[in-house]
Amino acid sequence: MGVSGLHHIAIRAEDFERTVSFYTEILGYTIGHTWSLPEFNLKQAAMLKSADGQSYIEIYDQEADIPAQGRKKQAQEDFVQTALLHICLTVENSKIAYEMAIAGGATSCHEPMVLELGNPAITVHNSLVYSPNGEVIEFLEWVNF
Repeated sequence: MGVSGLHHIAIRAEDFERTVSFYTEILGYTIGHTWSLPEFNLKQAAMLKSADGQSYIEIYDQEADIPAQGRKKQAQEDFVQTALLHICLTVENSKIAYEMAIAGGATSCHEPMVLELGNPAITVHNSLVYSPNGEVIEFLEWVNF
């Protein structure tokens, strides 16, 4: 048995509808499936499919009792940092993706940049935003590591 790839990441949404709308209307995901699961206090869930059909983002409502790393943030906290630092989405143009995300309600984490990584150097074009829900999203122009 071997791992063949990453299937999905899961996000607990502070505002379910707004989060689904951001990923579908702004970032181009499609809704693959929706459901509820009362035994986990899950009223709304959606599996959002990427444009290439190779990965998904699963969105849960705020009250879902789903296993998660860390703890829920307190009302006075902006965020609670855990081991998951960001999600990275492959895009054709990181500057355009950044601008579209900002126009769609995201806020800037880091403007578009070009980085040289390692030796020999690999050129990386990326940008980062905070989604309306708060997760950090990196937009990365495809690069073969």
